[in-house]
Amino acid sequence: MSNQTHSPSVSSGTPGSRRVLIIGGVAGGASCAARLRRLDESVDIVMFDRGPYVSFANCGLPYYVGNIISDELSLLVASREMFHERFNIEVQTETEVMSIDRSARSITVRNARTGASRAERYDVLVLSPGAAPIRPSLPGVDLPGVFAVRTIPDSRRIRSWIADRSAKAAVVVGGGFIGLEMVENLVHRDLAVAILEKLPQLMPSLDPEMAVPLTQHLGEKGVHLYLGDGLARIEKRADGGLVVVAESGARLPADLVILAIGVRPENPLARDAGLQIGPRGGIVVDAQMRTSDPNIWAVGDAVEVHDVLTGQETVLPLAGPANREGRVAAESIAGRTTKFRGVQATAVVGVLDLTVASTGASEKGLRRAGVTNFQKVYLHPGHHAGYYPGARPIHLKLLFSVPDGRILGAQAVGLEGVEKRIDVIATAIQFDGTVYDLAEAELCYAPQFGAAKDPVNLAGMLARNVLNEDMPLADWQELAHTKALLLDVREPQEFARGHIPNAINLPLSQMRHRYVELPQDRDIWTCCGVGQRSYYVTRFLAQQGYRTRNLSGGYTTYKMLKSAGLVP
Repeated sequence: MSNQTHSPSVSSGTPGSRRVLIIGGVAGGASCAARLRRLDESVDIVMFDRGPYVSFANCGLPYYVGNIISDELSLLVASREMFHERFNIEVQTETEVMSIDRSARSITVRNARTGASRAERYDVLVLSPGAAPIRPSLPGVDLPGVFAVRTIPDSRRIRSWIADRSAKAAVVVGGGFIGLEMVENLVHRDLAVAILEKLPQLMPSLDPEMAVPLTQHLGEKGVHLYLGDGLARIEKRADGGLVVVAESGARLPADLVILAIGVRPENPLARDAGLQIGPRGGIVVDAQMRTSDPNIWAVGDAVEVHDVLTGQETVLPLAGPANREGRVAAESIAGRTTKFRGVQATAVVGVLDLTVASTGASEKGLRRAGVTNFQKVYLHPGHHAGYYPGARPIHLKLLFSVPDGRILGAQAVGLEGVEKRIDVIATAIQFDGTVYDLAEAELCYAPQFGAAKDPVNLAGMLARNVLNEDMPLADWQELAHTKALLLDVREPQEFARGHIPNAINLPLSQMRHRYVELPQDRDIWTCCGVGQRSYYVTRFLAQQGYRTRNLSGGYTTYKMLKSAGLVP
């Protein structure tokens, strides 16, 4: 998002009767239209969409495929009639905008049913075309039975295909948000599902080790995973089915294929009109969502926005930011002082009872942005008090700046309570919170909901201990090269079930009587199951004159890092 600003538009019509045309009627466009009407009854508002619906819940489409949402009408947030009756907004569906004439302040639209074209004048134009699913130029991607998921008709076609052909097997190409949601819903329809993902991990937005619990969970649920292997082509079988051929040569039979490779900003209208396009393919806008043309605004998945953690411009196809951008654009059009703060990429996905959530920057994102003054802690607490039945572990990674402790990002995976903790951390990030704020956060506690020290508190406390040097951290990435003594402080039976190579075992329960056996002229890196007992040992040995560091998150983190190929 650039810092460009413009003076207010001057209406080409009579005062108080500006004509505002909005291209695209889903999250950003619909929010802009409704907000603008609430602010200004005098403007004429017309919204165009090439599809048959506006203001539908596209985030619900996979669940319509899975029959969890059985009534298609449930996906319709607002109808054309509602926009007209409630807001005096004209909605023209099945009407495609073909071009923008900026000098004449007009657009050319085509009626999809009749083919007739006409010009529409505007004083203000809002672009909200969204993002289009990536459909690679590979053999077979246009065969019957190969689908993308963007609209209600897309979902309807998939449902019909499954029912009409009694489909038994599906391949999902892509392991991101939409891909995983489709996996869950296809499994819910009793299909055998395989995922083909070109990257070596699922959920590319996560750091590799944090995707490991997800990979293991899907494997346990019977989903076949082909990671680090891309799509080569799709073939049609003699019996009418399909075969997905991977780059490795693997052949995956399927009755249907879902392409969930990702999306790209739908920018042809803006590009052809000469509007500024950013390096990531999104429309460049300022903090008021104005484009390089002072009479044109743009919102939603098609724009580039400012990442408040890395300071870089990004495209972020999420419904929450799109809705907020629509409101900001409406307020700007209405002449109010307003500003879009940027994004921090707070997101969640559920797949087969597992929840994966994140907010802010990932470690790899920080490194790509050139940020080096940060630290990280891992923890694996229960989602509620351990003494209350049913506590489930949350695998949590917290990133924070050094030395001020500003929160930079968090990722969490677990069966219960995951999104609650990420939402708390996301809110702290929005207010420039630090790990000290997390440590002191006063959160709900009853044994069935949390703990007296909530996982959020624990994450803040661990980070605070790092900053004040109560818990110096060893670097997992240096594990293969360190000369330090690796000290595992779990009980012998735990150590025997698995440990870091070359580690020795001296249990915490024996530490006070045997610590003199340890060398004082050598660095000592401590490890336990999840990092708590090794922290106790780190504090004890430091006060006895030893040079000690803790391996954050313990052996549980080690196994995640090893599975991700990050440690030996």
